Amino acid sequence: MKALVYGGPGARSWTEIPDPTIRDPRDAIIKVDAVTICGTDLHILGGDVPEVEAGRVLGHEAVGTVVEVGSGVGGLVPGDRVLASCISACGICRYCRDGAYGQCLGGGGWILGHLVDGVQSELARIPFADLSTYKLPEQVSDESAVLLADILPTSYEVGVLNGHVRPGDTVAIVGAGPIGLAAIVTARLYSPAHIVVIDKAESRLQAAKLFGADTTVLAGTDDPLGAVRSLTGGLGADVVIEAVGTPQTFELCATLVRAGGHLANVGVHGKPATLHLEDLWIRNVTITTGLVDTYSTPRLLDMLVAGQLDLGHMVTHRFGLDEFMQAYDVFGDPARTSALKVVLSR
Repeated sequence: MKALVYGGPGARSWTEIPDPTIRDPRDAIIKVDAVTICGTDLHILGGDVPEVEAGRVLGHEAVGTVVEVGSGVGGLVPGDRVLASCISACGICRYCRDGAYGQCLGGGGWILGHLVDGVQSELARIPFADLSTYKLPEQVSDESAVLLADILPTSYEVGVLNGHVRPGDTVAIVGAGPIGLAAIVTARLYSPAHIVVIDKAESRLQAAKLFGADTTVLAGTDDPLGAVRSLTGGLGADVVIEAVGTPQTFELCATLVRAGGHLANVGVHGKPATLHLEDLWIRNVTITTGLVDTYSTPRLLDMLVAGQLDLGHMVTHRFGLDEFMQAYDVFGDPARTSALKVVLSR
């Protein structure tokens, strides 16, 4: 089969590798029908995730059809159409029993495209298949479903829920890439008074307005702090969601949050950021970090089926499964291409 293989920082190739095989009774093999590229994959290529070894197949978001199951898989049969979650869960360890699947100690967590081969390939091995896949209703398209593999639950759990968004809040989101846009969609479920989105690309700010932001701020030109304070009587945002993963954006978020507010970091960081405790210690600010657990995926899937999640504007570019090199070029240069989410399918 062919797969997108990481060759070290800055190096990737769409190349022939051996087909995956069942290695554990709880494994399943899927034929990948639709797959996407995550900002985390760009962080890997940038050298920000050093534990990813050269030779690894990237990718952790896919929809596929089951072609083979191990003897320990009880809930899937060949032919089932499934969403492959970005998080794998052993279901047995302390963290899995608490629903914190992202911290799995039994060989799960974020492993696809990280510690084991991922799903940017024609076929993929899915460990712990019963607990790490979701059967898909016929009315849910591959394109919509693949957005629930990572970005929707990540934004919802690590951003909106960790940030304790409540009705009437002012929510500031720094970063209008796919994670930031998904944070708008899921924050709106809680009826905030204002959603302010800050980004350095005008095209992404226009997308933010389509998804429900009522105020947008062009970083480097406009004044983010002034915009937030003007909406809040000078207080600052109740909730600030960091959706980029750079020292500058995290430090900006810390200036935007009000006393007693929440700063929810979602972005993947590859460099240290300064935590200005000399300013924050007295302000009762709660800062949360997190890797998604995907405990919300079934609920989000139900909301998608019910028409409560509008994801129609999220996918901007579509490619065939053998066009990965071009897709990475497009997704990795949003200033030129205006790309939000790219989907590759058979």
